Amino acid sequence: MSTTLLEAVRRYTDAQPGDSPFVTAIKGFFILRSAHAKPPAHLLFKPALCIVVQGAKWALFGDRHVDYGPGQALLVSVEMPALGRVVQASADAPYLGLIIEFDLAVMRAVLEQMDAPPQAGGQVTGGVVLTEFDGPLADCALRMVRLLDTPQAISMLYPAIMREICYWLLSGPHGNTVASMALGNNHAQHIVSAIHALRDRYAETVSINALASIAQLSPSAFHRQFKLLTSMTPLQYQKQLRLLEARRLMLSEAANVETAAFRVGYESASQFSREYARLFGAPPRRDIAALPAGAASLQGLL
Repeated sequence: MSTTLLEAVRRYTDAQPGDSPFVTAIKGFFILRSAHAKPPAHLLFKPALCIVVQGAKWALFGDRHVDYGPGQALLVSVEMPALGRVVQASADAPYLGLIIEFDLAVMRAVLEQMDAPPQAGGQVTGGVVLTEFDGPLADCALRMVRLLDTPQAISMLYPAIMREICYWLLSGPHGNTVASMALGNNHAQHIVSAIHALRDRYAETVSINALASIAQLSPSAFHRQFKLLTSMTPLQYQKQLRLLEARRLMLSEAANVETAAFRVGYESASQFSREYARLFGAPPRRDIAALPAGAASLQGLL
């Protein structure tokens, strides 16, 4: 990873009040910092590049474990819940990370203008790819961090940087995966449509048959390809969405346990508490009381 990028991110975070994550003036661009290793955190990953500038972390998507360190990034192509943990950080060398959410409209526009565009893959593959983050992409990230010093220039200059990021991703080693995400015309996109339906109706009882119909697949094929893309079953995916939303309600809206359970689709508060403790490691009240100030800002942030 470029030492210049490291210095720029370190300088930016040194000047910021409050705690990480830092929501920047560029929409969809976040900067993370931690001076120590952290316990695992449940988050909702969105389609984005999740870059490690310094330190190291891991992420667990269903049954798939991914380790990544300086100069590496996760290319996340579909929204999914996951468990993440910073494992290498110190006061002298804090963990530093960047999140760049994708603008699919820009990506499609760039794809259409390429002389030799990559072809969208025809088969469903995993929704997360580990990639190297260096060269032109690291240069784009550096210019994004520097652009934060002149917020009045963001609306003029940032679109060009995003176009360049899309170009390098599409022309890089994972161009087919990125093209599939941008075009939305392959088998994976049918699964994504079902994921969106599951996300929008997470508090309802949704049958596998209904989701399979949205995905234009048989129930058995849908179940198999859903797990291939997300590394979890539809039921596991929905349960994690429900519990993440319930946690957000208790953190951000001060909802009590019973209200949160009902709003995310549970009929039994005791069943909700059991499943909540199984996922987060403690019953709802104890978990919420133990979370640090500012934890609410992490809910839904990759």
